[in-house]
Amino acid sequence: MKRTLAFALAATGLAGLFIILHAATDGYDAILEALAIIDLTALGAVLLFGIRQMHETLTGWDGLAELSRAKQAAEAANLAKSRYLASVSHEIRSPLNAIYGYAQLFERGDGANAQEAARVILRCSEHLTNLVEGLLDISQLEFGVLRVRSEEVRLPTFIDQVVAMMRPAAAAKGLDFIYEPSERVPEYVRLDQSRFRQVLINLLSNAIKFTDSGSVTLRTSYSGQIATFEVRDTGPGIAPEDHERIFERFEQGTQAEGARVKPGAGLGLAIARTIVEILGGRLELESDLGAGACFRITMMLSEIAGKVTTSAPARRAVGYEGRQRSIVLCEDDADQRQWLERLLRTLGFDVHAHPNGEAALAAEHAAPDLAILDISMPGISGWEVAQGLRARGSETLKILMLSANSEELHRPDFPTPGHDRFLVKPVEFAHLVETIGDLLGLTWRWDADAEPGADTAPSAPDCETLDASAREHLVHLKEFLRIGYVRGIEAEIRQLEEAAPHAEALVGRLYDCLDRYDLAGMAKLLKES
Repeated sequence: MKRTLAFALAATGLAGLFIILHAATDGYDAILEALAIIDLTALGAVLLFGIRQMHETLTGWDGLAELSRAKQAAEAANLAKSRYLASVSHEIRSPLNAIYGYAQLFERGDGANAQEAARVILRCSEHLTNLVEGLLDISQLEFGVLRVRSEEVRLPTFIDQVVAMMRPAAAAKGLDFIYEPSERVPEYVRLDQSRFRQVLINLLSNAIKFTDSGSVTLRTSYSGQIATFEVRDTGPGIAPEDHERIFERFEQGTQAEGARVKPGAGLGLAIARTIVEILGGRLELESDLGAGACFRITMMLSEIAGKVTTSAPARRAVGYEGRQRSIVLCEDDADQRQWLERLLRTLGFDVHAHPNGEAALAAEHAAPDLAILDISMPGISGWEVAQGLRARGSETLKILMLSANSEELHRPDFPTPGHDRFLVKPVEFAHLVETIGDLLGLTWRWDADAEPGADTAPSAPDCETLDASAREHLVHLKEFLRIGYVRGIEAEIRQLEEAAPHAEALVGRLYDCLDRYDLAGMAKLLKES
């Protein structure tokens, strides 16, 4: 292009060159106007072509700069992903190694303490579950569907429970755990206690993890309906340049030189800040290297007058009244099948366990009362097994589907047959027992420590107290239930919660049904209300 421009300039003469250079000070459009003054001979046309090429090249430089910035951003994201994958690998392998180690000790008969091993295995399992739930929360945040509830919470008891959970972890590291409650704390507030507990535990866990000596302090204050929660530690502190970065997904603060890298997936703070903001609050950080750290949550918590209904004490079912019920269990994972079969047999059920769908359909069962089916199995799926069992004409058979993937309920490529309940793994014993009892209409026999009369079922909420606009949401709910539109169901429950704040009992039970994907139970609840 230089040779072309030189040839063109020589042909147009000094006058033309002067005109062009003068116009160049006003930009590309002025150059084109100047060229119009010059006699556009063949050589002038060549000059115009060269100028245009120069403009495109200069514009291309800006484009190259943008490409360079995009490349740098992609490389940074790739580096963060690599750090994250390495961190998650460590987070998964560490608890798995502990579980695997104790399992080998038991297998060798080396006299491992069963109670201590059970505590370690339970703690490792909870850690893995929390890691998976954190990843699921991130996925929900990306799609904008992370849901929070508004429920009545007894705040002092709630905080005491969190403190009781975290104090042993601090003591195990030789740290002082200090709780400084506010002189005035409202007895009852409206809050999503599950989500807020997740936030406090994350902040306290981080403080304990990154503090090698000294103390971790939880301080609360309340004034003018504004609550403040502070988590302070005497750890290494966080550099000012990392204050915002550590709230990004998959990121952690820079380690001091020579410091041991702490485990963590870099998800907790990102989720914590988002949850606090959804709850209408603010999560801030005050820290510097060598000065410890203080994470401060500020949010409005309005005090609620009156009392809330207390929940029944935890109980353990040991059997049920009436004739023996028969259950068909279909689960391809041998370990899960064995513990499920053992649990069900200890409760008095007649269990027919099968490793796959073909075996379950080939076996002759004398009118089972319940089928518990895993969905994802080699060969035919749990949905197909359910379809086959239904085809045998059993009108009273109840079907409970199990899956580690909550989206299995909404597969577009396979019509889900008439199942009765859907539970997502991992399943808690108490939840499974409650679901089975509800499906089969059982009257449980409780252990000797159960409170007398504690098995009285709660009455269905009374919907007659709802106004016309709130009842309209119930009509929409029933319609969405009929067609299985889960997102619509969730939206209507949220609108019902806003339209009828006094119907918190009904809204809470609707949310519970939705969390379990128990659409049949939700329909029954609305019918009884």
